Amino acid sequence: MSEAVRQFEEAFARWLGVRSAFAFWKGRVALYAILRALGIGEGDEVILPGYTCVMDVNPVKYLGARAVFVDIEPATYNLDVRLLEEKITPSTKVIVAQHTYGYPCEMDAMLQVAGRHGIPIVEDCCLAMGSTYKGKRCGTFGVAAYWSFQWNKPFTTGIGGMVTTDDAALAEKIAALTRAELQPPSAKAAGMLAAQRLIYRLFIYPKTTAFATSLFRWLTRKGAVVGSSDTCEFVPEMPQDFFMGMSAGQARAGLREMRRLEKNLAHRRQMGRLYDRLLREAGWDLPAISEAMDPVLVRYPVRVADKARAVAGALKHLVELGTWFECPLHPIETPLEMYGYRQGMCPEAERACREVVNLPTHPRAGEATARRSLCFITQIGLLLK
Repeated sequence: MSEAVRQFEEAFARWLGVRSAFAFWKGRVALYAILRALGIGEGDEVILPGYTCVMDVNPVKYLGARAVFVDIEPATYNLDVRLLEEKITPSTKVIVAQHTYGYPCEMDAMLQVAGRHGIPIVEDCCLAMGSTYKGKRCGTFGVAAYWSFQWNKPFTTGIGGMVTTDDAALAEKIAALTRAELQPPSAKAAGMLAAQRLIYRLFIYPKTTAFATSLFRWLTRKGAVVGSSDTCEFVPEMPQDFFMGMSAGQARAGLREMRRLEKNLAHRRQMGRLYDRLLREAGWDLPAISEAMDPVLVRYPVRVADKARAVAGALKHLVELGTWFECPLHPIETPLEMYGYRQGMCPEAERACREVVNLPTHPRAGEATARRSLCFITQIGLLLK
């Protein structure tokens, strides 16, 4: 482990207020490490929301376990706790609490259900950095949490991930696993990623994001850049170099981001409040969110009548419009049947996939961006009340 990685782990654990943090090449590797340390294996079941990224499901599959999907509730897009207990079986070993878009899960109710059955909760905090539930930060409720620092997350190290835990026994198991098996990133991969971070800082702004995203996906398929996902991961088949640690360059980027993290989070809170105000002024009713939740949104979700038209129009008009989630196991290329997902299994999630687009909250988006984004959606008559 490089000194930079060690410092980043310590800084992140200190910010969250937990004992231990472990850095990885990608966020999905962090989840894999947690599941390995918890002893998840053949025949076990892991509960996840049916509105997630397929790369959260792959670590479950890699270990021979089965993913069990629970539908979401429509206001926060989080797992509907009212449906959770009926999905639990004697084979259920983990419940993943995904704080979608930055909206905290109803942790009190989820912990009560999990506690009755003696099942650990692992928090998916990839979209929820800084969010709190009843004044307590997401990432501090479960036995462990995992985080992503990929390009479109609350802050980026290019790609990257982190495990955090306050459980000393689990931390020791993860530490032993990383000592025994974690691979270092190659000099080529680390160098390519460093170049991509430079390009990102210089050229990615709200008006360029749509074009840049399309170009990046094309270059990823050609193998010209370090992409978020490899083609084989949609099989799903674990790549040979999957269990890989964080590079020193990623860690140094993470330390820089940590120094401006509170400013970043304050900006995202402000953008969320701005979108709320602008929508109310335009006559739209906002979903009712529990007062226990103080979300820091990685993106601001809104529902539209014609998602394909909205996305195509945004590209033409240089409006930054995200497509999360394109299908219950994002992205749209996912062969759902290979992951045990059947159409109709999670109707609220499938409806959200058809309707939801999301607007930028990142530090390069300000009030002008927010007004322009909402103006685009409302003027073409797509926003759903």
